[in-house]
Amino acid sequence: MMLDWLFNGANLFVLPFWTLMIVLPNWGGTRWVMKSFLPFVALVALYIYLLVGTIDGESAAALANPQLADLARLFANPQATATGWVHFLVMDLFVGRWIYWEGQRTGVWTVHSLILCLFAGPIGLLSHILTQTLRERFLTQSSESTTPEMS
Repeated sequence: MMLDWLFNGANLFVLPFWTLMIVLPNWGGTRWVMKSFLPFVALVALYIYLLVGTIDGESAAALANPQLADLARLFANPQATATGWVHFLVMDLFVGRWIYWEGQRTGVWTVHSLILCLFAGPIGLLSHILTQTLRERFLTQSSESTTPEMS
């Protein structure tokens, strides 16, 4: 019961941060909230709590020398699965925050990348990298072609 509560609480905990970055990216309140590392401290504290309760000799061996079958057995344990899920939540939110700040810094549109990152972190990261690359390529070409030549 407690594990379900922690799992569901972690899922709900990250949603306001994602909502702010996606729905209100240019609001001063969003910038203020996203400057803080406190959400990550809270999530990492939960991760450590879950991890300590998960690690025993067998799980330590599985993590020290990862084999697919051993990891599959490890993640059959609900606490190990919750620990792994909180790991995803922390890392995806951290990457999403980075995408958000890069968009604020460069003016690159990030909503699509943030939505993808929320649901599939690495795909959101790739989306942002591609969006930024395409913008730089076409913006640079566009500004070069509109610059008058000096003679």
